[in-house]
Amino acid sequence: MTRSLKKGPYVDERILKKIEGKKPLETGVIKTWIRACQISPEMVGFTFGVYNGKVHVDVLVTEDMVGHRLGEFSPTKKFLRHGGKMQKEQDAAKKEAEIAAAKSAKATTDTKK
Repeated sequence: MTRSLKKGPYVDERILKKIEGKKPLETGVIKTWIRACQISPEMVGFTFGVYNGKVHVDVLVTEDMVGHRLGEFSPTKKFLRHGGKMQKEQDAAKKEAEIAAAKSAKATTDTKK
């Protein structure tokens, strides 16, 4: 559900104070815990350290990001991989292919000598 137009976008005042009167290239990473803050055009070019619950993820704001929220660019969950029998078979086949490629490369270098 979107925010009401009469309320306007949610841009935190503390973040605007931090970037007020500063140049994007001279300012370092601006740390913030406010993931719900919408990106406004004044923020373009600045680098924000958006907290994801563990570390601050550096987010360089570009023009395409205007209107989105800071938290969208700092994932809170780390995707490892899908598991299961099929995944194990694929991993085993990949490992066998690497071993075969290494053996063939070694054999070609031995025959050239």
